[in-house]
Amino acid sequence: MAEIRVGTAGWTDKSLIDSGWYPPGTGNPEKRLRYYAEQFPLVEVDSAYYALPSEQTATAWAERTPDQFTFNIKAFSLFTQHPTPVKALPTDLREAAGKTGKARVYLKDVDPEVTGQAWDRFLAALEPLRKAGKLGAILLQFPPWFPISRANKEYIVACAERVAPRRVCIEFRNHTWMTEDNQKETLGFLSSHHLPYVCVDEPQGYSNSIPPVLAVTSDDLAVIRLHGHSEQWESKDIQERFRYRYDDKELAEWAGNAEQLAEDAAETHVVFNNCYRDYAHVNAQQLAGLISEVALRR
Repeated sequence: MAEIRVGTAGWTDKSLIDSGWYPPGTGNPEKRLRYYAEQFPLVEVDSAYYALPSEQTATAWAERTPDQFTFNIKAFSLFTQHPTPVKALPTDLREAAGKTGKARVYLKDVDPEVTGQAWDRFLAALEPLRKAGKLGAILLQFPPWFPISRANKEYIVACAERVAPRRVCIEFRNHTWMTEDNQKETLGFLSSHHLPYVCVDEPQGYSNSIPPVLAVTSDDLAVIRLHGHSEQWESKDIQERFRYRYDDKELAEWAGNAEQLAEDAAETHVVFNNCYRDYAHVNAQQLAGLISEVALRR
């Protein structure tokens, strides 16, 4: 079985720090990241969605983590067609990006040259991680208003080509990609371009719920993101939306799912995004333990 890396979507959340998961003596960002990296081989950086990362910060991340540690990076909101505050862009790009007069802009509102410069700076900032062999995949998480279409498929491919040879992985939030009628087409499209599909676990029964489909669409990488099953899934309060702790039965099932994916991919990443207090981190440790027990029995 290929390697399975388990981690969480972040290590700096205030509710996590307040939970007591970090031991005494880890009172600053450097010490917290070093401690996190002793517990897990993988982390997802979601802060890059809200603002372009800096090369200086990425250099520090690389220096504070051991060899073979992996950072997955969530793409900046503008690139995945989410609303983006103009003030989240670098200062010298704000005037051009804000020509609409809006405080928040979408990709369609921004001149392609400005978007291109933002992409260039985003990728340049990640170079310290890439050079250190610690850049895993760039998560392209598309919004609920991004349905299956030829144009949207072409946009996904264009994003992947822009960041190549860096890897991307694709997560959908619009249900049309994974309906019974379209599921085969979607997975076939991703496979034909060697783009890893992000298998998700999330609440069902909502207008854009994505079913927990297991699929490997790239023999290089498989990805699972676990969002939990909060009854407040549509809440604007992020804490409430992800306030869910997986139980033993659920974790055993997802351990088996990860092992199944690992049979067809060189590397499998499992990211817990139920980031309320220490829920994600405790669940990730539990899942990693279950996977290790299976490996020892073989």
